[in-house]
Amino acid sequence: MDEIILNVNWVAVIVGAIVSFLLGWLWYSPKLFGVKWAEGVGVTLDNGSAMPVGAMATQAIGMFLYAWVVGVTAKNEALLTIILIMLALVFLTAAGGRFSQKSNYAIVTESGFVVVMTIVMIIVQGIF
Repeated sequence: MDEIILNVNWVAVIVGAIVSFLLGWLWYSPKLFGVKWAEGVGVTLDNGSAMPVGAMATQAIGMFLYAWVVGVTAKNEALLTIILIMLALVFLTAAGGRFSQKSNYAIVTESGFVVVMTIVMIIVQGIF
């Protein structure tokens, strides 16, 4: 258990999770990819008055856990390990999108976010 707790840069983990969460907010907003992504998954973007709290809480927890994984690999100088993990997540995200019959645009948007989120978390680990 010590290998995933000790010497992890917790400031970088928390900052990486928060920055990635905020990036996701922008990524899926109408300003970037949100409108066409929403069409591709069969949802509508509302005016923001009814935020999907459960989905956002789940996303925040997932972001923290993923940032923690990035932090553990950074501590161990295992960049190739996090790249392998990221590729697995990209392919699993794409497979889930195909199974649920999302559009190619939605699949690329979701998979692309995994790549960008990982890059952001790695950069944050390098900064802190």
